[in-house]
Amino acid sequence: MSDTTKVLTLQDRVESALAAIRPSLQAHGGDVELIDVSDGGVVSVRLAGACHGCPGALMTLRMGIERLLKQQVPEVTRVEAA
Repeated sequence: MSDTTKVLTLQDRVESALAAIRPSLQAHGGDVELIDVSDGGVVSVRLAGACHGCPGALMTLRMGIERLLKQQVPEVTRVEAA
C-alpha cells in the first residue's frame, strides 16, 4: 500500500455517508450529528435544528438516515438517536 492510499475506517465511511444526507436535512432546517459508531455497527446520531423534536423525526431516522447508511455502509446494523 502506498503512503497516499488511505484506509477509511467505519466511522470515516459513516461520516461521509452522513455528509451526503445532510443537505437534504438542512434544506428543511434540520441537521444530523454523528455521536458514535460501535464495533457492532450501531450508529448513534443526534438530530438537530428542525429535526430535533419534530413529529416525523423517527421516520426521518429510520426511513431516511438508517436506510441510506445501510445502503452505503453495509456494516451499519442500526441507527439510533442519542
